[in-house]
Amino acid sequence: MNPFARARFLLGRDQTLGTVLARLASFHGGGRLVTEAGGEELTYAEAAERVARWAGAVAERTEPGDRVVLALPNGYGLLLACLAVSRAGALPVPVNDRMRPDEVEHVIDDSGAHLVVREFAELDGAAPLEEAAPAEPGDVAALFYTSGTTGKPKGAELSHRALIGGVTAGAANPDWLFGLEAVVGLPIAHIMGFAALIGLACGGIPVYFLPHFRPTDVLDALESRRSSLFIGVPAMYRMMWEAGAAERDLRSVRVWISGADAMPSDLAAQFRKLGATAHLPLIGSVGEALFVEGYGMVETGGAAAAKLSAPVVGESLLPLPGYSFRVVDEAGDEVGTGGEGELWMKGPGVLKGYWGSPEATADAVTDDGWLRSGDLVRKGLFGTATFAGRKKDVFMHGGYSVYAREVETVLEEHPDVLEAAVVGLPDPVKGAVPAAAVRVADGSTLTPDGLVAWAAERLSAYKAPQHVLLVDDLPRTGTNKVQKKEVIALFDAAG
Repeated sequence: MNPFARARFLLGRDQTLGTVLARLASFHGGGRLVTEAGGEELTYAEAAERVARWAGAVAERTEPGDRVVLALPNGYGLLLACLAVSRAGALPVPVNDRMRPDEVEHVIDDSGAHLVVREFAELDGAAPLEEAAPAEPGDVAALFYTSGTTGKPKGAELSHRALIGGVTAGAANPDWLFGLEAVVGLPIAHIMGFAALIGLACGGIPVYFLPHFRPTDVLDALESRRSSLFIGVPAMYRMMWEAGAAERDLRSVRVWISGADAMPSDLAAQFRKLGATAHLPLIGSVGEALFVEGYGMVETGGAAAAKLSAPVVGESLLPLPGYSFRVVDEAGDEVGTGGEGELWMKGPGVLKGYWGSPEATADAVTDDGWLRSGDLVRKGLFGTATFAGRKKDVFMHGGYSVYAREVETVLEEHPDVLEAAVVGLPDPVKGAVPAAAVRVADGSTLTPDGLVAWAAERLSAYKAPQHVLLVDDLPRTGTNKVQKKEVIALFDAAG
């Protein structure tokens, strides 16, 4: 069967989260799907059987459309649990195991969850669900919660088409890719991790999965297992470089993949040199590895564009098949080539809305289906764009999105804090680290270290400010808006 015929067989337009693994198992059968670090190995057939069995347990406790929060440890089982919930006709709501209990409770309350699964054992003990609950590709398939500028996480309603449609091309992989192995250490409750594993499964590429990323563990795996692909975020690449990647034998790697944040070009070039295009008998490794950068967000169900390096256009974002770009100014008018504005996107992965929040949906998506990305780009030639910065008050810390307003809201709950301005300070490893300039009440004895400790008890580790600066006032514009660039300058001045 040629690759394109195989893709049509495996992933026709009728596939949903609840049916996709059974269809893949009908083709790959006993082929290896995943090996977990320190854990078990599963074939496609074994994984499909587990999904059907877990779906039976969910079906006994839910009705179609019920929300099921999956507060489970990060591991391949979390992906299978999502597929099982969908097979039962309910909506999976995966949560990051780095979230604090109160943040998980918010997701439970906001989604109106009918079932919360905290241990995998809760999914055993039922007869397999042989037939998946009916669903259409355009139906809402899952809720992925993302922080919002209003301070509370919101549930992005993503369709089956959004979560599967974008990876159908993976099933058309050339035959020589089968049997290669990808190393992945991403959180599955994050859209990048979820989409990456679905894409690899569709492509017939087995995974070595690490539930928790540690740079030396990844380097050990790539070197000892002679793995061919690695998927991570820029912060992971920085940490791997600092951990001595250049001294390792990584010539088995054919493809490096990055996403979730802008990848420094010089660092990508270093990793390309560490891998190779091919390994030839009697000659050895030749060429450099390919480095692929994806651009997307939870609101697009994963990657919506790829970074392209080519003559004339330079380093640009190119929309993936099915997606379109618009670059608009503050008035919503499209800018000309070379002009700068906000990137709008339309395509199969764009969210249907935010759960229970029509106002937030209207702010994010236009009436005719364009997603306002919140990112600033320069419009390029041939439908491309060049990333210029973030319009939203958000930055990336170790591959995780930190929304400044969410952190500011928590800090301003402290009785002595009058106002907080949160920024991301550049960091060579993490990308950016949270920092806060705050105004406090007269007579307060609050110290920077005291507020750092207070915030650490109320926010996830990647959101909590690592630096606090007490100020008499915050730099402002003529309309009294805080100037975040000037706040960063305050930290620079303070050393």
